[in-house]
Amino acid sequence: MKKTELLLTALLVPIDAIVLFIAGISAYALRFTNFAIEIRKVQFLLPLNEFIGILFLVIPIWLLIFAANGLYVSDANRKFSNELSRIFFACTVGLAALTVFIFFRGEFFNSRFIVLFAWIISMAYIMLAHALVRVGKYIMYRRSIGTRHTVLLGTGPITDRIAEILSSDKGLGYTVIARYSVFNEKIRREILDLHAAEEVDEILLTTPQSSREETLTILTFAEEHQFTLKYSADLFATLAPNMRIGTIADIPIIEFRRARLDGWGKIIKRCCDIVGSASAIIITSPLLIGSALAIRFETGVPILFKNTRVGYGGALLKTLKFRSMFQTYCTEQEAGLESNALKYEEELIHKQNSKNGPIYKIAKDPRITKVGLFLRRWSLDELPQLFNVLRGEMSLVGPRPHQPREVAKYSPEDRRVHAVKPGITGLAQISGRSDLSFEDEIRLDMFYIENWSLTMDIFILLKTPLAVLRRRKAE
Repeated sequence: MKKTELLLTALLVPIDAIVLFIAGISAYALRFTNFAIEIRKVQFLLPLNEFIGILFLVIPIWLLIFAANGLYVSDANRKFSNELSRIFFACTVGLAALTVFIFFRGEFFNSRFIVLFAWIISMAYIMLAHALVRVGKYIMYRRSIGTRHTVLLGTGPITDRIAEILSSDKGLGYTVIARYSVFNEKIRREILDLHAAEEVDEILLTTPQSSREETLTILTFAEEHQFTLKYSADLFATLAPNMRIGTIADIPIIEFRRARLDGWGKIIKRCCDIVGSASAIIITSPLLIGSALAIRFETGVPILFKNTRVGYGGALLKTLKFRSMFQTYCTEQEAGLESNALKYEEELIHKQNSKNGPIYKIAKDPRITKVGLFLRRWSLDELPQLFNVLRGEMSLVGPRPHQPREVAKYSPEDRRVHAVKPGITGLAQISGRSDLSFEDEIRLDMFYIENWSLTMDIFILLKTPLAVLRRRKAE
């Protein structure tokens, strides 16, 4: 590990301690503002010097909680969203610990306002501090300060792509100082010469077809000279990254799992879907009622459109949407009208399809009503799908379901998105909504399936309104 990385990681501890102290003082001062006093008068006597003494007791405990949550583990590839979720969880655990402490030691003070303010301010300050540290690291890396000197070892498109990415974005923290297609005694000596001149930090092996003997030779060489060895995903890791390692008769066995969302994860996700969808229905009830009335007054009934989609395990389901087209053009209705609507839709797809691949999108669709255009633009037409979630047919977060005629064009690899329930929103929706290509959408959906976590679901749900507000192309 680079000394620069160790130093920056170590500096986070005193930085967090200072930030927590400032946050505590800020919370104390905020309690005595007119805003807080108007809500609830101060009913305790706690001099500032005594409060500072309490801070000196609380801060080390919070730092230990931060450490237990992995905030001080050096991980150059950790995403900032993951770090923010760790900070939120750590501060919340710290709040719980502080609450229990105050409960059993009530003589200190009984101001719930200070405790609440301290939690909110600490979380905001710590997030800001860690963001600034990341910005500082990025600026350093852009100036080639503290970057990891990397030797690329491999051939093929994967190696080319990695080399291009690392060379074009210095902010990632890598400097490629050499690239070799094979590893032999000559390359071994050249890498050692490089190490003597520039100090090699790591070797990145990017040829999945490397033989076992070659890989072990490189590993031994790296361990001998204290180089970090990284290995790009091989074929099995690409196809099934969620692996469970166990033993049968003391023999290591790797089980390739269909999706990470299994067991308790599936139970927790379903509980969150029930609570979340029920709450969302209550909160958005004015929008639900208003949208229904607008459709009724403009074009009459039916208000809802039941669209057949492919869901979990490839099973068909009827997704609920507010009708956004004129009744004549709805493709799922009485047999006679349906055939005409489908025929007209096929003509529009042929003339005005703005997408490539199995999924279609009709640009400037003439079938959409004025109210429907507004509903689609702001994704309000999908609000009735909260009832699909409540019934267990969909989830709040997951891959978007597509029509059977679209799914019929999927490749076997594409059909892996049916390993989980479809969602109202998902990683693809917050990353570009309908602007994404089919390949990008599938790639993001598979990333979600393979890396699911409750934190990711919360992040996607929080970011969905921002994605809608960008006013991109309506679906």
